[in-house]
Amino acid sequence: MTENLLLAFGLTLFAGLATGIGSLLAFFTSHTNTKFLSVTLGFSAGVMIYVSMVEIFVKAKVALVDSLGVGLGNWLTVGGFFAGMLLIASIDKFIPKQSNPHELKKVEDMTRGGSTSTGEKPDLLKMGTFTALAIGIHNFPEGIATFTSALQDPALGIAIAVAIAIHNVPEGIAVSVPVYFATGDKKRAFKLSFLSGLSEPVGALAAYLFLMPFLNEIMFGIIFAAVAGIMVFISLDELLPAAKRYDEAHLSIYGLMGGMAVMALSLLLFI
Repeated sequence: MTENLLLAFGLTLFAGLATGIGSLLAFFTSHTNTKFLSVTLGFSAGVMIYVSMVEIFVKAKVALVDSLGVGLGNWLTVGGFFAGMLLIASIDKFIPKQSNPHELKKVEDMTRGGSTSTGEKPDLLKMGTFTALAIGIHNFPEGIATFTSALQDPALGIAIAVAIAIHNVPEGIAVSVPVYFATGDKKRAFKLSFLSGLSEPVGALAAYLFLMPFLNEIMFGIIFAAVAGIMVFISLDELLPAAKRYDEAHLSIYGLMGGMAVMALSLLLFI
């Protein structure tokens, strides 16, 4: 149990700090590699959708049906799934479009505010700061999802952590670039991007402190159903539209298929 706990925290930290990787990438390029983004975002969506519908939703259903019976168990599974979707949709609803991390931009689009030689630009700085806050809010439930998944099934937790880490990379770009071009300070931009990812392990800590004492089969089933809903929503609302926006020759769909295939193979290997 202790080993699983450490692994769960470690995976959540890894997934959250991928925003820092995005921040570093942004500083070493002036143009977005759209082919790479299209494939990787599609890949991440494929992993998330497949694991949500084939593995996480099924685990939730089995746990709830075993505990509450066929009728109530099935209803609660479906209810938990859509509750997860509504949760992340509600977060999106109350975040301004400009600073919404699901409104991904190209690096060159965010540099049009001008050079950094004219001093701080309050509008760009505000945009970067609000984007960091928005990503922090988004990452909190993702942290809970990664932590609880890894605690229950380490192999599943690794797959979810990798998928979330991939989708956190462009979010790191969304924070760091406007802050850098507003202030000319790479350290400040990286720090803000880095800190936005820390809400993921904070979510894991919250799950440990407040959910662990109540983590029986019913609670586990409800959480997993909600996690499946959250991940499907992120895939459909963020990852696939962004992948298609950068798409060339159906690369996003090939990435999606690749993500599903890798996830399916990894689940088969751990049977």
